Amino acid sequence: MKLKLLSFVCFMACAITFAQEKVKYNDEEIKVLKTYFFNEGFNQPATRKVSTLIMKNGTEHKGYCKLVATKKGQIHQIVFKDSVSEKKETYNADDIAEAYLFASGMEKFNKVSEKMSNFGMGRRNSTKKLTSSDEIYFVNQKVSLKNKKDDKEFLMQLVNPEFSQIISVYHDPFAKESKGYGFGGGPKFGGGVVKSYYVQKGGKVLWLPKSDFEENYEFLFGDNAEFMQKYPYKSISWDWFSALVMEYTKMSMTKDQG
Repeated sequence: MKLKLLSFVCFMACAITFAQEKVKYNDEEIKVLKTYFFNEGFNQPATRKVSTLIMKNGTEHKGYCKLVATKKGQIHQIVFKDSVSEKKETYNADDIAEAYLFASGMEKFNKVSEKMSNFGMGRRNSTKKLTSSDEIYFVNQKVSLKNKKDDKEFLMQLVNPEFSQIISVYHDPFAKESKGYGFGGGPKFGGGVVKSYYVQKGGKVLWLPKSDFEENYEFLFGDNAEFMQKYPYKSISWDWFSALVMEYTKMSMTKDQG
């Protein structure tokens, strides 16, 4: 009896050790996982480029985004100047379905300069964006900001338009960003890792900071056993979030089509 009990304990210990063993990835896989596949997040719209609003009732407005009113950085009102009549109108986010805005030139310049100074450009994805001419896509979402307030409708920037079929990821204007590391006061290497997003899967939209990644990992990816076996939480890094969302989407859609 003792021998059987000892054998069982040894078996369980080996099983637990095997389950906790990290999956190792080759150099090419690591290179892909470290690539940033989301679109850059922007907070300040350009005021001199013709933007587009698509209302929930199907009407479309083209004009200049003269002012935005925000809560926790998310747009809940837009003051629009019509490109033909030059008449100004204020539109609430709960009346708008989608918006195609432009980032201000200064913010674009600052973000590019920051990435270059951190030598971070090499880890950014260079794939073509869904929208053209630097348009930035916003979509109406009902969300509890920072998971603390009542749900309200906002226009939120979708940062993964090319692979948002299952998981949609939205820019968090108040997200902190890592600053990389340097030596002797020299230029910093790496850095630029965004530490929070808003994420939608199914009917649920949540604020996802890095600190909550583990507890939400099952919710995000747990319905794909093949993905979870290949990318168990103990083997991955928050820095790989964009690549993980893209890989999960590809694997899930391939499985569904098969």
